[in-house]
Parts: sequence; structure tokens; C-alpha cells
Amino acid sequence: MNTKGITLTRHILLEQRVHPSATGELSMLLTQIGLVTKIITRAVSRAGLVDILGVTGEVNVHGEEVKRLDEYANQTFINVFGHSGLVCTLVSEEMEKPRHLSENCSHGKYTLFFDPLDGSSNIDVNGTIGTIFSIHHRLSGAQHRTDKEWSRVGSDQVVAGYVIFGPSTVLVYTAGNGVHGFTLDPSIGEFLLSHENIRIPSRGKTYSVNEGHYPFWQPHTRALVDYLKEKDPTTGRPYSSRYVGSLVADFHRTLLHGGIFLYPSDTKNPQGKLRLLYEAAPLAFVVEQAGGRAGTGHERILDIRPVDLHQRVPLIIGSKEDVIMAEEFCGGRKKRVREKREKT
Repeated sequence: MNTKGITLTRHILLEQRVHPSATGELSMLLTQIGLVTKIITRAVSRAGLVDILGVTGEVNVHGEEVKRLDEYANQTFINVFGHSGLVCTLVSEEMEKPRHLSENCSHGKYTLFFDPLDGSSNIDVNGTIGTIFSIHHRLSGAQHRTDKEWSRVGSDQVVAGYVIFGPSTVLVYTAGNGVHGFTLDPSIGEFLLSHENIRIPSRGKTYSVNEGHYPFWQPHTRALVDYLKEKDPTTGRPYSSRYVGSLVADFHRTLLHGGIFLYPSDTKNPQGKLRLLYEAAPLAFVVEQAGGRAGTGHERILDIRPVDLHQRVPLIIGSKEDVIMAEEFCGGRKKRVREKREKT
């Protein structure tokens, strides 16, 4: 089929046809996410002109200063989905507790998790930022709600994806049947299919990590990064370092070109820094659908059942062979092999 000119809406409807029992509600939900993205795109592109940069003076649940654009993006999700009838519960990085949409909970079948604007530190310098989202079937019955809607393993996700606000706005999502990317054409206000059936290379040539945290890393993380920097043509090393400081931007590059992204635990953040439900798990679902791998170094991200709404985890994500190699360092296996070789 000629995919040239296929819009996000049309692609969603084509995907719906594969499932004869589909009611169309999930398709409408995805279309609404496209609408949210367009609204945020407009705000991002005019942020320096309409006094939406800087901080609000408030501090969020994570102890971080709330950026005005963060607040705007979060409120946009609430406004769009508040009366959609599609979602019963919203879980956001910017909200301490789940937001139950009581007017929707009698018929809304889904729970929406999201990081409204990832990479806030890049906002004021016109750097790349993004949005991450995840959709689950709701747990509770039609007439009830439960505060345990968030206690879900990542493998239960129905849809996951992200949006990158860069030179162009790109929306990438998976519904469990491949990964597809759409680029916003501002002249017509539509997302058009630009990256069909994305597959991550089994191995890459780059690593992405904030090396400013090197003094705080665990020994196995230091050993891994040192290993990637070593020159050894037989193993394709050294790897090149690429780091933007925006999770979405660094992940997007890794997804398209291969390699590995790390946000490991360290002495400052022994549990890791990234949030499981609306950062690590959605991207893990995307990368696995594209043929990659994601874990903490010790367990698969999609197998973790959260015990806290804003639970943090370490994240190692990217090309399958590269992540497996990193896991060998985390388990001490690679380190023992290297020490044995050095002695001989």
C-alpha cells in the first residue's frame, strides 16, 4: 500500500480495522492525543513571545520548580480529556495524585499516564523537549473507580508513545503492532506518516548518558562507560557519545540509529531518577515493539509492578545487543571476563 500522505487519523482507523471487535474509542483517544500535541506545539513555538517561559513559583511532587510551559501542557491534557468521555483517570508527572474524571468514570474505559513536557531544563534555551504518554485499560468496573489504577505492569499497556518538539514535531506511537512515526505538517495542521514500521538496529555505535554524574555512579556503570570508550575495532569500539539532556530527544535518536541510552542509579539517586509509569515503561514498550530492549540492569522494565505512583527506576534502553552487554556489566559477568583477560 502506498503510505504517502497518510494522516495520523487515517492510520489509526486502518489499525482499527485489524480488530473487528474494536469500538473506536481507543482510536478517538489517540486522535485526541494528536490534538493535545498540536496545541502544545503552538505554545512551544511561541513561548518566547507570549510570556510562557520561566517558572510559576510552585514546586511539584518531585521537589522540582514548575515551569510555566510544564503547567500549560499539563492543563492542556486535563482540558482536552476532561470532557472526552474516553478516560476515567489521568496520571501525570505534574500531579501528586491521580485525577479522577468523575463525569467520565461511568463509561471511560481507559487510564492515561503522561509526562506533559519532558526536558524542562531545555525550555528556556530553546532546546529539544517532548511529551510521553501511555494508555491502559482501566481496572475498575463501569460504575466504580479505584486508586490502584496506576499499579500496572508495563506489559499491560495498550498504547504508548512520545512526541518530540524539535525542528519539526514528530509523534511516535505503538499499539502493540509495530512502531510508527508521524511528522506534523504545519501548513495543513496534520500529522503525516513519515516513519513506517520503525526497527531499531540490533547494535549501535553511540552511547547516551550524562557523564557529569560519573563520580556518583556505581562501579559497574563506570566500567561499562569506560569499556564503550576503549578502542577495539573487533567489537566496534569506541562508541561515540551523544547526549542532549532531554529523555525524548536522546531516546528518539537511539531508536532511529541504534545504540544505548542510560540513566543509571547512583549514590545521589539509588533508586534511579526516571519515573516508571510515564517515562520508563512507555519508552520500554516502544523500544521492544521496535526490536530493542529495556531494563534496569537487573530486570525487564515491562515486568515491574509499581508500588508507588511516582516510583523511580534506573533505565538502560536501546539496541538489544547493546543493552544485553550493559546487563552483563551490571551482573558482574563482563567485569569478571575482562579481569581474567587482563591477568593473562
